[in-house]
Order: sequence, then C-alpha cells, then structure tokens
Amino acid sequence: CATHPDSANSENSWPCYNLSAEKTWQLDSPNNERFDASGLLLQKGGRLLTVNDRGSEIYKIEFSTNKESANLVLVTNCFTDAQIAAFAREKMGRYDCEGIAQDGQGRIYLSEEGNRWILRLDSKTQKVERLPIDWSPVQKYFHRFDRNASFEGIAIGDGKLFVANERQEGRIIVVNLKTLKILDDFTVRPSKTKMQDIHYSDLSWFDGALFALLRENRVVVKIDPKQKRILAEYSFHAMEQSDALAYRVAYPTSTMEGLAVDKKYFYLVAPSKFCAKNMVSFTKNRQRIVILP
Repeated sequence: CATHPDSANSENSWPCYNLSAEKTWQLDSPNNERFDASGLLLQKGGRLLTVNDRGSEIYKIEFSTNKESANLVLVTNCFTDAQIAAFAREKMGRYDCEGIAQDGQGRIYLSEEGNRWILRLDSKTQKVERLPIDWSPVQKYFHRFDRNASFEGIAIGDGKLFVANERQEGRIIVVNLKTLKILDDFTVRPSKTKMQDIHYSDLSWFDGALFALLRENRVVVKIDPKQKRILAEYSFHAMEQSDALAYRVAYPTSTMEGLAVDKKYFYLVAPSKFCAKNMVSFTKNRQRIVILP
C-alpha cells in the first residue's frame, strides 16, 4: 500500500513514501458527544490512549473484533479534576491538552497548550505536578497573543522530553528530563515544501528515533534527534482524501493531530468534526501502518 522510495529525488537524501488506506475505524465517544481527539500514546502492552483537547481527561481506545468502530473509554484515575485542582487559579480558560507521553517509570505527561504547561502524573502516588521548566531560552518562538499555536505534541526518549511548538514559529524543543533544563531546539523541513513555517501536530518516540506529524505538509517524518535530520518521509496526502477515509477537508492543510509509532504501525488521529471515520491502517513495504483520523 505504499510506493517504493523515490531514489531519484534530488531535493533530499532520504527515502519518500506515499501511503494508502487499508482499514478504517470510527471512534465512538462514551455519550456521543463531540470528541476532538488530539495526542496519542501507545503503551508497552499495546494499549492506545488519547486525549480530548477540550479537557484533561485521558481515554483508552477499545477495539472490538470484526467491527468498523472502536470505543473511547474514560481512564478514571488520570488527570481528574481533583488531581489538577491545585492549578485552577493560574489556569487561563479551559484545559487544551494536545500531547501525551509516558516515561520509563510509567509516569504520564500531558502538554497543555493554552498555558504552555507540561503536566506529569505519577502512577504510584496518583499526584499531578506541573513541571517547572524555564521556557525563556525558546520564548522567541512563542506567538505573543495566540495561545492556540503552541504546545501541540510531546514525546519521551533517551532521557529527554521533546516538545512540539506547533506554529508561528514551529519548533521542536528538547528538555533534559532529569534537570528540566532546555538542551536544544530545532526544526526539520520535509521535501518539496514551500512553507516557511513548519506546523507540528504531534511527536512520537520509537526505537531511538523521533517521529513528527507535519500536518501542513501531510507527512510523517522520521528524525535522527542527534543529527537533527530527516531519515525518511511518509506522505498521507492522497490517503486522507480517499473514499475509504471519508475525510472532510475543512482547511487548506490536514487536521491530523495525534501520532504513535511501533514496529509495525503508524497511528494517527484527527478531531471528530473533520472526518466520518476515525481510524485507518495501511502498509509501507514490510512495515504495516495504521491511522486514526
């Protein structure tokens, strides 16, 4: 379900693939309410978690055999109102949680876009803390007024927290998880792009590589985080507009907002208001890929 790498591409030195849909699922919310799924987390046991960007609650995606839909089931002990009550006085507007990640100790992280917070839940103590990260070294990349243009995705790997500043200016920020100090920041540019500002929708870590969802270019890129360069590029442009996905394009760019990666699959998710079906799987060479719009 994917083309072979374009070895004749003179614009870059990495292989580029075109992906096509193999399977789709509708994600059903508990009470049929609007559910704007954003970040994705694939846990070690294979469980997929997502977050509604209209709050802080986490939901697991529960699949049923031979069905074209999957249920969104609330995880009742993660980022509850009681657990985040301590931050109420400083919170501006509603919670707009966009990214989700987990570290080797089992702690779960959320990126909150409106206030540019990183929240961490200790699964043992069931307490939530707001990480005291000094963002001043990368303050110049933050939009002065638009708080819906910031922390869109996170990933954890190699003792580091990777934070995606979404746009105006799109940037990947690297934080030392032990010291909570900013180590670096960078951006990558996919092939054939004419965009000056790269939009980051989510990040995922797998097998020593950082994967980024670039919705403005409708691609997923595999990144060497040490060299800060692209290793491979996967386009879902044709796939998301196929009849199988029944994707309603509301903007000139894609609205995919969540990404998770494992050995066989890519997983993506988009808000419910933009697509009729909420999950797609597809294959690249020997690597099978799955998508959740």
